[in-house]
Amino acid sequence: MKYIFALLSLSITLALTIALNSKLGPAPPFGKFLNPFQGFWQNAVNENSPDNIEASLKGLKDEVSVSYDERLVPHIEAKNDEDLYFMQGYITAKNRLWQMEISTHAAAGRVSEIVGDGALENDRLMRRIGMGYGAEKAEAFIAKDEESRRQIQAFCDGINTYINSLSPAQYPVEYKLLNYAPEQWQNIKVALLLKNMANMLSIYEYDIQNAAFIEKFGLDEFKKLFPDFEQGDEDPIVPVAVGSVGKAMSREPLAIRKEQPIQSANHTSKIINLKSQFTNQHSSIIHNQSKIINQFSPNADAAIGSNNWAVSGSKTASGKPILCNDPHLQLSLPSIWYEMHLSSPTVNVYGATLPGAPAVIIGFNDSIAWGVTNGGRDVRDWYKTEFKDNTRTQYKLDNEWQPTTFRIERYKLAGGKEFLDTVVFTKFGPVVYDRTFGDAAAKNNLAMKWTAHLPSNEFKTFHLMNRGNNYSDYKNALNYFTCPSQNFVFASAAGDIAIQQQGKFPLRDRATEQGKYISTSETKNDWTEYIPYDANPHSHNPSRGFVSSANQHPTDENYPYYYSGVGVYENYRNRVINKILSESQNITAMDMMKMQDNNYFLLAAEALPVMIALLNESKLNAEETKVLNTLKTWNHYTNPQELAPVYFEIWWNELRRSLFDEMQDPKLSLKQPNFYAIVRMLKTDSTSIFYDNKNTETIERRGDIIAQSFKVIAASIAKKEFVEVREPYGTDLPHKLEDVNNLDWGKYKATRVEHLARIAPFTRFGVYNGGNLGIINATNSTHGPSWRMVVDFGERKAHVVYPGGQSGNPGSKFYDNMIDTWAKGEYYTANFFGVKGKTVLVENYKPQKN
Repeated sequence: MKYIFALLSLSITLALTIALNSKLGPAPPFGKFLNPFQGFWQNAVNENSPDNIEASLKGLKDEVSVSYDERLVPHIEAKNDEDLYFMQGYITAKNRLWQMEISTHAAAGRVSEIVGDGALENDRLMRRIGMGYGAEKAEAFIAKDEESRRQIQAFCDGINTYINSLSPAQYPVEYKLLNYAPEQWQNIKVALLLKNMANMLSIYEYDIQNAAFIEKFGLDEFKKLFPDFEQGDEDPIVPVAVGSVGKAMSREPLAIRKEQPIQSANHTSKIINLKSQFTNQHSSIIHNQSKIINQFSPNADAAIGSNNWAVSGSKTASGKPILCNDPHLQLSLPSIWYEMHLSSPTVNVYGATLPGAPAVIIGFNDSIAWGVTNGGRDVRDWYKTEFKDNTRTQYKLDNEWQPTTFRIERYKLAGGKEFLDTVVFTKFGPVVYDRTFGDAAAKNNLAMKWTAHLPSNEFKTFHLMNRGNNYSDYKNALNYFTCPSQNFVFASAAGDIAIQQQGKFPLRDRATEQGKYISTSETKNDWTEYIPYDANPHSHNPSRGFVSSANQHPTDENYPYYYSGVGVYENYRNRVINKILSESQNITAMDMMKMQDNNYFLLAAEALPVMIALLNESKLNAEETKVLNTLKTWNHYTNPQELAPVYFEIWWNELRRSLFDEMQDPKLSLKQPNFYAIVRMLKTDSTSIFYDNKNTETIERRGDIIAQSFKVIAASIAKKEFVEVREPYGTDLPHKLEDVNNLDWGKYKATRVEHLARIAPFTRFGVYNGGNLGIINATNSTHGPSWRMVVDFGERKAHVVYPGGQSGNPGSKFYDNMIDTWAKGEYYTANFFGVKGKTVLVENYKPQKN
């Protein structure tokens, strides 16, 4: 009954919204949407009396069984791999069809087909950076590997079998809301999803921002605020470049390989809003889904964060390894991940899948477990391009005119209009920003080179990893992974632990800091060689008894190959993780689960003493003194019931906003220094040019800016209004809170898990939890651990949770049923390793007879 009332209320809202916003584009047919036979009423779910299902499906070779447990996790058992992937596609589509399709539309730059020209600029960006171009190359390359092609085709066949079984009445509610139908699933869509993952995680490049900063503030200021390595507190993934047998890697560069494709073998009821909401939000569908894994935005080093670690048996109570992973991404509904168990004669694997792509992406089997974090490596470079004339048929390369090529992108907009976009290609790649796209002068005629444009088969990495038995299998699987840069952690039942930063990384010139700034169109600036696979940072069974990553530097500065840091690497979570693991013994899975929910805020512990020392306490009033005393007695944990984190967050955000007011010019593309650099500046630099507020006639000094920003705390509380700082480190805090008398961190942070289209009735607001950016539990208002996994090979149990639910239907109790468990730092035990959960539904499928 609660869904009926909710839907009636939403129907009224929809009608009013259509009436008031009809100028924004064609609205969905309201009568059709409310039609009791085909409209949203058909999406109501009765999940109280599940039945066993028998069905015949065209395309199956043999019988397949699907058992759902009490959380609606499917356990698929097939007699061959093609049937397994077929059924993975079928079942995923059954629960996540709209999410899968809107993800591929976003990646392909096709959202404007659904919502109109309000999404056109974002669609153009996706195509101009070469998402479709890269996906086409990947699809062709994958097709050369017959096994991969066959399995991906089977997966697509399963999706299409489900789509073809649907009547319009059975379409997910978002199709009805936007008045369109699902299309057939092709292999290119799988390639697009993998390239989408690469795009979302290839954000650690600031060539344009670096150049703009130097032009405005000078090279000396840039070197001070954006060093490649911070001195003193670096705690890299592979200390002292520890090699695969626990010895230091050679300081001599290994043999370099020329650019070539990676070889494919022979390597050891809450429903509604309306269409105008999509266009008004600048197609927030793209902004959400183009960020996974980020569902990530440009604030890379703050909003994007992930942790993984593995501890060896020498440090655990059982004597066997434990592996942990929690990728921190944008929180969304339907959830980023879809939990599955896949079983056939060649594989028995469990974990998080990416809806729309086959295999398990993060997970475990009987013998091994693996997880990933973002490696943070710069895999995109920008090249200033000079055209001979307005025809753009020739560009200058090494002072000679060379021919360009053209790719015509055709956009079929909702409503019947068409738009044509001409993308020019040089030898480096597509000219993303030119006279037709991008309004910043610094971006004019910039071509982009990106490793995601190289032919690759990332699917094979996960296909092989799912079937891995040992460390050698893990290493072999990684050899097929090109983009994005990822830190793959590993543990095995046999006792091995390991970590490797994997990707195809261009060999850059250290002397010229190649790739850190916009390059000229010269052959010497091109990538022709790559760091060898065996020289990628890696560690296998280190003597310290653990491996870990948290988006920090992969190596120390003695690593023989140059890569740029430019202030993007994490400096806080990694040190807390390594300290805990170094000091711990007799570790259990429960210890690791508590650690993933750890709320210790090292940034506050290091920044607050510096900030307080610079504050003139004699000039504070009574209310401000009370605030200061709360901060002085804080233990630096951001538990949800604490008040001090609220005060620190207001002060810190206002301080950064005031310090870098010069960077708020919307016409410039500028990036603030990372948190660590800001604290270092406050502590050691008393004369920085950034202390002076350019909007005042007086010249402010360090103490002035500290005092002014501190006073905002009490003033904000009194007014019930709070500073909102979005870029580049924003926490997207609410503008106003009514109940400031009972204010605490959980209420102030106001974590929400948003629907992909930002439809409010489909969103979970007010999730009460702790954490913050720079904390192991890196949860702010919109980002957080998208999947938590602890695999214990001693107890032979795996514990998992994610902030959402298995169903993509907002009317299902499985849409968001795990959010509260996740927020409390609790877990479910996966039905694997002999663990038997309650079965709520069994589906048996047989081949359809011709």
